[in-house]
Amino acid sequence: MALSPGHQRHPDHHVTETALPGRMTVSLDGELLADSRDVVRVDEDGHPPRYYFARDDVRVERLKRSDTRTHCPFKGDASYYDLRTGQHGVADAVWSYEDPYDEHLGLKGRLAFDERRAAGLVLRSLP
Repeated sequence: MALSPGHQRHPDHHVTETALPGRMTVSLDGELLADSRDVVRVDEDGHPPRYYFARDDVRVERLKRSDTRTHCPFKGDASYYDLRTGQHGVADAVWSYEDPYDEHLGLKGRLAFDERRAAGLVLRSLP
């Protein structure tokens, strides 16, 4: 059992996971990268909402694991991926928590896209 040191030290810091109804897509340069009905929205104090897609619904052949790793005291260690489309590549545009802390097991293995890194990346909610 791996409890989050962040939540233990800062119990007033909120990280909320919500399964989204409906469908969500991600595209870049007109290329569909993800199409899923299995998306978790994460709302964390001080951060914009993030959307975590089921790995099976992402075109993982467009991803290449990078050497980048980060640590979140609330969620755990994140691994990053470079995103490659037919038109260009974007370094560290996608991340995943492969072994998150127990409070956030709902994120395990899911993939999140960073709109700030990839100009033109479009996340769209559909019914």
